[in-house]
Amino acid sequence: MHTDTERCVRAVQSKDARFDGWFFTAVLTTRIYCRPSCPVVPPKPENMTFYPSAAACQQAGFRACKRCRPDTSPGSPEWNQRADLVARAMRLIADGVVDREGVPGLAARLGYSTRQIERQLLAELGAGPLALARAQRAQTARLLIETTPLTMAEIAFAAGFSSIRTFNDTVREVFALSPSDLRARVPKTNSQATPGALTLRLPFRAPLNPDNLFGHLAATAVPGVEEWRDGAYRRTLRLPYGHGVVTLAPRPDHIACRLTLSDLRDLTVAISRCRRMLDLDADPVAVDDQLRTDPVLAPLVDKAPGRRVPRTVDEAEFAVRAVLGQQVSTAAARTHAGRLVIAHGEPVDDPEGGLTHLFPAPEALAALDPESLAMPRTRRTTFTTLVRELTDGALNLGVESDWLETRARLLTLPGFGPWTADVIAMRALGDPDAFLPTDLGIRRAAQELGLPSTPAALTARAAAWRPWRAYAVQYLWATDSHPINFLPI
Repeated sequence: MHTDTERCVRAVQSKDARFDGWFFTAVLTTRIYCRPSCPVVPPKPENMTFYPSAAACQQAGFRACKRCRPDTSPGSPEWNQRADLVARAMRLIADGVVDREGVPGLAARLGYSTRQIERQLLAELGAGPLALARAQRAQTARLLIETTPLTMAEIAFAAGFSSIRTFNDTVREVFALSPSDLRARVPKTNSQATPGALTLRLPFRAPLNPDNLFGHLAATAVPGVEEWRDGAYRRTLRLPYGHGVVTLAPRPDHIACRLTLSDLRDLTVAISRCRRMLDLDADPVAVDDQLRTDPVLAPLVDKAPGRRVPRTVDEAEFAVRAVLGQQVSTAAARTHAGRLVIAHGEPVDDPEGGLTHLFPAPEALAALDPESLAMPRTRRTTFTTLVRELTDGALNLGVESDWLETRARLLTLPGFGPWTADVIAMRALGDPDAFLPTDLGIRRAAQELGLPSTPAALTARAAAWRPWRAYAVQYLWATDSHPINFLPI
């Protein structure tokens, strides 16, 4: 979008928050870059130039606006609605791969040369993987500076910087303030009392309907791993350097997030995974406008706009739970998963009580006795095959996976039909166009609304909903009285 100057100028002049994260406005006279909705008086059009990323602004010598804080914008919706190389690379960078494995590690995961990845990222985003990761480290550093009492040295290494000098130089360059100056601007009452515990706000593009989003997560919560308490969804997190516990609560203009981490180096990854689970980088206006073109869906969208697709923080975990949920009720699936957690999950301490384990990793599940699974023999075979594929690395469900290739691979596994493959594509892989025409709830909704009820005919009708069929699923499911559709009390 940043190449459409006229459209960008209109968005800046109208202070349209819908475009925050889509592009950034750099002001030539002040050398400051802002989000489109910056509350200050817009600069003259001839003094504006536009960039596709904060990293590109920083590389061009612009510093972040202290008023609108463009580093806290929602992420671009592009990376969660595309499956090309650039989008997959951006999802990996958000997951901290460059910080942990470097650019060669990023290239190895994607199956391309480092030169090819550099070239494509520079062409589309105006910055390479190192610059993009650096911008992310700066954002993480600012968050730690403003919300924790950690020393600057601790913050530097927790944010992923290799040295304190690099940390200091980057913060000054990006924010035009030293780390100490950033901390001095924060009211003393906002300091964090418990080391390792962070309270922050996760921004999103309005509107956001929390009913099906949190309703689904709460209704399917696995005891010990997830819970709904006091108006918030809580769960344990398996992270690269340790584990964490997150509490997420919907608010009118943000998601309140409280994180307790065993290792602060996991902060960036934890935030990224929570945003992905709640689909916070979606563009609900674009989605709903497309679905409204169907006269059957239009009333459902108008009644409760802004539905998101509830996703996951752990793709392998969700795939296992999808198999456990085959042809059984939600309650039965929770029971099966809860037994696995008690028998094979890793115990963790929850400072607030209530959560007890991490969901078992595939390696732990590979050691279990299939006969101990209270399910039909054919589903045991499906379960053990999936776990073996995940453990061996033959099946990759990570954020870098190709949606179509992975779905095709799932369909070759015994016991994997279209429903299981598509629900994994929708909620684990994040494919916004995944569709569930064989789902019982979808077929009931279709019959009630006068849509074709056979899978083939419904799929043909749903072609008009592309590329947002996963969101259409949420609106169709919402016609039912199932608990997944309602925010718990």
